[in-house]
Amino acid sequence: MKRMIAFVCFLLVFSLAVLSRGWAADGSEGLLAAGKVDEAVESLQRQIQNFPSARAYNLLCRAHFEMGAWDAGIAACEKAVGIEPTNGVYHLWLARIYGEKADHAGFFSAAGLAKKVRIEFERAVELNPDNWEARTDLAEFYLEAPGIVGGGKDKARAQAEEIARLNRAMAHWVRARLAEKNKDLTGAEREYRAAVDASQGGARAWLNLAGFYRRAQRLDEMEEALRTLETRPLDHPAALVDGASLVLRTGRNYLLGVRLVRRYLASKTVEEAPVFKARCMLGELLERQGDRAGAAEQYRAALAIAHSFRPAQEGLRRVAG
Repeated sequence: MKRMIAFVCFLLVFSLAVLSRGWAADGSEGLLAAGKVDEAVESLQRQIQNFPSARAYNLLCRAHFEMGAWDAGIAACEKAVGIEPTNGVYHLWLARIYGEKADHAGFFSAAGLAKKVRIEFERAVELNPDNWEARTDLAEFYLEAPGIVGGGKDKARAQAEEIARLNRAMAHWVRARLAEKNKDLTGAEREYRAAVDASQGGARAWLNLAGFYRRAQRLDEMEEALRTLETRPLDHPAALVDGASLVLRTGRNYLLGVRLVRRYLASKTVEEAPVFKARCMLGELLERQGDRAGAAEQYRAALAIAHSFRPAQEGLRRVAG
C-alpha cells in the first residue's frame, strides 16, 4: 500500500512539473505577444534552469530576436533545434535569426551565415511543406541571395508555385518581387494588386503595394495605399507598424504614421511588432512633429518593458537631454 501511495505521489509531482512547464511556456509566449520582452526573458531563463525544453529555448530565441541580440538568440535557437531536430518551426526561427545576423555582419561573415540561412529555411520547408510562411521566407532568400550561396530566381519562382496552393496572395507577392528584380515595374504592380484582390483587401497586401510605390519613388501613391491600409481588415496587424515605418523613411505625413501606430496599440498586438518597438516608433513620429514631451512619454513606455532597447534609449536622450 505504501508503495502504491508513493507511486501515485510520484505521478502527481511529475504531472504537475509537466503542466507547469507548459503553463510557463504559454505565459512567456503571451508576454512576447504583448511586447513585454524583459519579463519574457526572465521567465524563460528561470524555466530553462528548472525544466529545459526545446519550446522554451525557441521562445527565448524569439525574445532575443525582438531585441536584436543576434548572438544570444542564435545560441538559444540552436539549442531548440538540437533538442527537437524534426520541428520545422524551430529551423525556421534559426534561419531567420541567422539571416538577421548576416544582414548586420561584414562581407565574409555574412557569406558564411547565408549558407546556414539557406540550409535552415530548406530544412524548415522539408519538415513542414504546407507552412506558407516558411516557403515565403525561403522564396525571399532565393530572390535576394547570390547564386554562390544558393540563391536564384528560378528557385524563387518554383516556390511561388508551391505557395499558390497555400496562400494565393503571398504567391502573387513572390511573383511581384520577381518582376521587380527583372525591372518589370508594370508586371510587378499588376502582381501586387492581384495580391490585394486575393487577400480580399487585407492590410498586408496594401502594405506591400505601398512598399512597392516607395521603392519606385511614387510617394503620393504610397501615401494613398497607406491611407487605404488604415481602414482595411487586419489580417496582419503588424502591417500598421510597418506602414508607419514607411512614413518615417520617406519623411511624409507623420500624422498618418501616428494614426497607424495608435490604431495598432489599440488593437490586438502581435509578436511580429512588439509593443516596445511600436511605442518607440510612435515616439519618433511625435518627435518629428515637435512634440518632445509626447515622444519622451512613448520612449519611457518602451523602456519600461524593454529596458535595454537602444533606439528608445537614444530617443529619450534626444528629447529629454
